[in-house]
Amino acid sequence: MSIIDNPRGFFSFVSLLGWVLLATVLFASCTTTKQSVYFKTIQSDTTISGFVTNDFESKIRTGDRLDIKVTSLSSIEDEQFNKAAAVSTVPEMSGFLVEKDGRVLLHRLGYVTAAGLSRRELALLLQSQLLPFMKEPIVNVGYLNHKVTVMGAIGTPQVMNMPEEQMSIIDVLVKSGDILEEGFKSKVMIIREEGTDKKVKLLNLEDQSIFTSPWYYVKPNDIVFVPQDGAKLEKEERRRNQQNTMALVLSFASFLLIILDRVFR
Repeated sequence: MSIIDNPRGFFSFVSLLGWVLLATVLFASCTTTKQSVYFKTIQSDTTISGFVTNDFESKIRTGDRLDIKVTSLSSIEDEQFNKAAAVSTVPEMSGFLVEKDGRVLLHRLGYVTAAGLSRRELALLLQSQLLPFMKEPIVNVGYLNHKVTVMGAIGTPQVMNMPEEQMSIIDVLVKSGDILEEGFKSKVMIIREEGTDKKVKLLNLEDQSIFTSPWYYVKPNDIVFVPQDGAKLEKEERRRNQQNTMALVLSFASFLLIILDRVFR
């Protein structure tokens, strides 16, 4: 007697077949799609010439808020100087403000011209001016209100503080949770304000030429935008919907066959 002549066996067979098909669909949904990668044009060991160096020194401007820390051989003197800075939970309201005339008001020294100097130049100037008051002072200067805005198809969109002159685009993206799978690594946009102009640059992070680009280093107040691949998102959504529909159909068919198997048993 064949399986077709035995209703119970037939329904059991079809039910088993349905569950096998369902498992196949579910396993297929676990397959990974091909992802874009960083620096994929680098095929082997190589040397990249013309790499952009990180020696840029920005100039302090009016409106900047500076984080100025002094250490010397006297902890008492250090505390008296350092506690003079405004303290706030908002970085843009903390530190020493560079006023409209380009000067900053400091404990013991009074008004000191800071605008037009680099952080290193201001630190050296303050160290020399503090010598009459402190023994072997060492000064560190950082920015408190410099920032980079990171948005788009990124793990953690954020406004990132930048205490130094610049950061590499790679550092910015890693600290923001990296580019999502649906993000374009080949079309990362940087928007930079220069005077009254806003310049826009598209960077291809899949190509090694990024290392020689003058835009490799992000500067204060830049906006980094990672666009989404709309076609890729739509295709992935269709694939998920088809798999879910097929899984529901097969589940219902298997359930129906189990009921029929019980009826004809």
